Amino acid sequence: MPQQMIWFFVSIVFSFIAWGIVAARYIWPELRLRTRAEALRPLLILHSFRFIGLAFLVPGVVSADLPPAFAHSAAYGDIIAAILALFSLQLLPSAAGVAAGWIFNLWGLADILNAFYQANHAGLLAGQLGAAYFLPTLVVPLLLITHGLAFRILLQHQAKPAMQESQHLA
Repeated sequence: MPQQMIWFFVSIVFSFIAWGIVAARYIWPELRLRTRAEALRPLLILHSFRFIGLAFLVPGVVSADLPPAFAHSAAYGDIIAAILALFSLQLLPSAAGVAAGWIFNLWGLADILNAFYQANHAGLLAGQLGAAYFLPTLVVPLLLITHGLAFRILLQHQAKPAMQESQHLA
């Protein structure tokens, strides 16, 4: 394994650790107190920035020898995820918004997993990413963690936050 790939994977691991701490200490404690729609809203706004995946198609930002199968799949998958996030955001807090949130979250996670597969299948090297190196090392771990949070919200959140319900019981 080339040394550049070792540093690439180390960067991804550190990013997961750092974003995991941020999510556990700051993001989840805030979101768990909100209704489903209000908890999904900031996550959908974050994912609306996935248009930045289009950088994989810009010569000069990425190396000319970046595998096209990876670049196209990652870029177009990300722009679709951004559109789905905005569409879901527009429909919240209705039931259609929650359904669209499920569609977005399933697509967005599948898109990231597909990008990992495409990168591995194409034999992508970290240096081929050029300036886009920071997408998989900084942004993707955050996106994966927030997809996990979104699934937790979609699966567990009731119409009212748990804190409100416990206050009414007292």
